[in-house]
Amino acid sequence: MTETITAPGIAAGTWRIDPGHSEITFSVRHMMTTVRGVFTEFGGRIDIAEDPFASTAYAEISIVSIDTRNAERDELIRSAQILDAANHPRVTFIATEVSPARTGRRARHPRYNVAGDLTVRGVTRPVTLLTEFHGAGVDQWGAIRAGFTASTRILRSDYGIEFNIPLQGDRLVLGDEIEIGLEIQAVLADS
Repeated sequence: MTETITAPGIAAGTWRIDPGHSEITFSVRHMMTTVRGVFTEFGGRIDIAEDPFASTAYAEISIVSIDTRNAERDELIRSAQILDAANHPRVTFIATEVSPARTGRRARHPRYNVAGDLTVRGVTRPVTLLTEFHGAGVDQWGAIRAGFTASTRILRSDYGIEFNIPLQGDRLVLGDEIEIGLEIQAVLADS
């Protein structure tokens, strides 16, 4: 049985991403395992319209803030061989469309497809984030907060990132697919 999701119960207005209570992660296949990392500097806003499905969002991530728990690897990722932080210091995402996500099973939280344009290394491609809305509430200081989880997968080759090292046979050190995860807490600007 397919479940249809309705519009989320979230107040219209501008919501600012709270980086202190949010996280942006990524993972990529490295040889026979997976390497994970985080970005520690990012920000953005979610503009909730009266019709939540007409909402938009903007986010940017600082490339220099990448942290994979290995300083040498982080420097390589920042270099011109991979993300070229000197010439392209930020990754940006502009959300342009929100639609209900249909799932074959009952999801714990409402799910939505948030489509938009992701720009990495000066290359812009459309992506869709599968997003869960965890609700909104008032914090201990009276601010209104909302929580979201989102994920997507991209191919680094779609953004012109071809760096790799061949191994025995036809194997390569790095996989092409990057998994991206977001845990976002946002604060209503007027609260």
